[in-house]
This record gives sequence, C-alpha cells and structure tokens, in this order.
Amino acid sequence: MSHSSSEPLTTADGVPLKVSLRRAVRRSKLKALLLVSPLLAFLIVAFAMPIFDMLWRSVDNPEVSTHLSRTVDALQGWDGESLPEEPVFAALVEDLREGQEARNLGLLSSRLNYEKSGMRSTISRTARRLRNIEPPYREALIEINDTWGELGTWRLIDREASPYTLSYYLAAVDRQLSPEGEIVKVPEHLEIHVALFWRTFWMSAVITGLTLLLGYPIAYLLATLPLRQSNLLMILVLLPFWTSLLVRTTTWIAILQSQGVLNDMMVAVGVIADEARWQMIHNKIGTIVAMTHILLPFMILPLYSVMKTIPPSYMRAARSLGGKPFLSFRRVYFPLTIPGIAAGGILVFILAIGYYITPALVGGQSGRFITNYIAYHMQTSLNWGLAAAIASILLFVVIVFYLVFNRLIGVDKVKLG
Repeated sequence: MSHSSSEPLTTADGVPLKVSLRRAVRRSKLKALLLVSPLLAFLIVAFAMPIFDMLWRSVDNPEVSTHLSRTVDALQGWDGESLPEEPVFAALVEDLREGQEARNLGLLSSRLNYEKSGMRSTISRTARRLRNIEPPYREALIEINDTWGELGTWRLIDREASPYTLSYYLAAVDRQLSPEGEIVKVPEHLEIHVALFWRTFWMSAVITGLTLLLGYPIAYLLATLPLRQSNLLMILVLLPFWTSLLVRTTTWIAILQSQGVLNDMMVAVGVIADEARWQMIHNKIGTIVAMTHILLPFMILPLYSVMKTIPPSYMRAARSLGGKPFLSFRRVYFPLTIPGIAAGGILVFILAIGYYITPALVGGQSGRFITNYIAYHMQTSLNWGLAAAIASILLFVVIVFYLVFNRLIGVDKVKLG
C-alpha cells in the first residue's frame, strides 16, 4: 500500500521518519562523545589546564595589591612627582606590621626585589624595627632605610599595585621598566635570556641538520636492504629507546671528556698530543653530539616510513632513460622523500627546543638551553612568573614555526607512516 504525498513517512511504531533519524543521529553522537570523553578529560587536565595556568602566572601580580592594600589605597591620586604624604607612610607601617605578624612578607619582598635590587633587605630591615618607630612615620621610615625616601621606590609600588603585569615578559627579553615607566634594556651584565633564546634556536637547528645528514642514509638502507638485514638494522635504530636517557647522556660524558675514550684513542694514534687534549664536554660540542645521538631515531623513522613507500622501479626507470645516479636521485628520489624530511625535521627541532636533561648534564655554561633557566627560575630563584613568561614565549615561537612550516610546506604533506 503506497503512502500519499501529503502523509509523512513513519517507522513501524508510528514515529515520523525524520524524528526517528534525528534521534538515531543524536544517540550516535552521544555514544561517540562518551567514548572520547576520557581522552578529552585527560587532554584538558594534562594539557590545556597547565598551559592556561602557565599563561596566567606569566601576568598574575597579586603580591603588592594583597600585602600592601592600605598603602595602595592611600596612593590613589598620587601625582608621582614628589614623595607621598604622611598618610601613605602610615598605611605602609600598618601593612608591614600586619605582614610581620602574619609572616607573609617574603612574597612581597621577593616580588619587589625582582624589579628593584635591595628591596628584600629594605622590607625585612624595616619590618624588624617597626616596634620602635613613632609618628611622623615618613621621617622614621626614611631614617631606617633611605630607600623609602627615593621617588623610584614609590613609583615601583604604585606601578606594581596592578593585579596584572607585563614585567615578567619584559624580563624574559632582557628589558625592564625604568622609574619613569619607560621600557629600557637591563644592564649589560644582566642580559642573558635573549642570548639563551638564540642559542637554543640555532643549536636546535644544527642538531636537526645533523640528524638529517646522518639519518637519511640510514633510512635509505632500511628501505632498500632485504628484509632480514633491514630488520636487524631497525633493531639497532630502536635500541636507544630501550636504554635510559640518563645512561645515554652520562655515557657521552665518559666518551668526550678530556681523559675520556675518544681523546685517549686520538692520543694513541698520534692525532693530538697528550697535553693538547680536546675539551668536548660541558660546552656546545657536548650538547650537540649528545642530543644528535638521542634524537637521531626521531629523524630516521619518519624518513623510513616515506622511503618504504617509494617503488624501486622509479630509480630504475630514471637510469634507463639515461639519468646518471646522482641526477636520478636528485630529480626523482629526493623530492619524493621531502614529506619524511619535513616530518622528521619539525619533530626533531621541536623536541630539541624543549630538551632539558641533556644540556644540563653535558652543556656546562656555554651549552645550556633556555629550558635550563626555566627550571632554574622554578626551582632555585622561585620566580615562577618569569619562568612562566619564558615558557610562554617559547610556546609562542614554536607555534610561529609550525605556522610558517604549514605555510611553506603544508602539514597535510607530512607523513609519519
């Protein structure tokens, strides 16, 4: 029995077909969402939230507004051209007394000391002598420490009263705010972060180039050798993954040090004199050699996965048409491996930028990366805001590299298998 054109199609239980289809699609989407929800939750907790927290810490600035709340309120309307009046100094005394009793002046003094050297000792010395001072507080505080009589100190407090700051980002690129509020370079002996950024980038580029230079012929052998030999070679390539990173790094210390294996061999064969041994560890050489060894498999595997898909008949056809071996390789084989080169290159480069353990162990002072100073600010100086700002800049640079890579080569052309 046929339906008339005016009657909607229905299912066996009388539900309109469109409604039934919408319900089925909704159920399938809900099932898919439930299946991926554990992975989604993991990504949010382990990836998105740490990045958000890092970005937040890089601009968060609660110390002055929290621990000097009365002083900040009293500074409202201050012209910034002369020392504040007595009520501001009285408010400062009340804030310092409260902080001394609560024993929480450490955060405040550290925050101000990041911006102006000596503020930690100024605040601690003043807090210890608060019991003995009486009004007028302006003269009393300046007598305790003449830093309170400097206009720059009060401009600093007034500026850092904001709950958000760009000071950490300025410090991350070796800049600071002058007492007048202008962005200026830090003193030359304190310029370190920009040089570390450049060192990290160019050394990572060198490491990427070396892994490509060494990994390309290995991947070619893996792709062209008979199965039995290629499997054995693949085991050797994967063998470093079964060895501790710490063990591999410390092994290079034993090999490259002045009294190490490599220097002993060169002295034995007469390449160098015993008193002229090469220093190849705790410097840039040590970092480049060790990291090239560690990251080499990450270049070989993408190259191999692409080379394995290139039919050998292409090269035979090129030679049969009169192409010389090198010309055939350059015009036929090499262009087909560019997706593998791109995949391995971006993988090794991004991994190298973020490496920490290897530069810390074998890099010394000249071979350390910016990541080592992120760890320093997190663990030693406890300047988490600066560490977060440096890490944010590093993240931003990696994103820029990725976008440039996508524009020039295209992520859709990258092959990992």
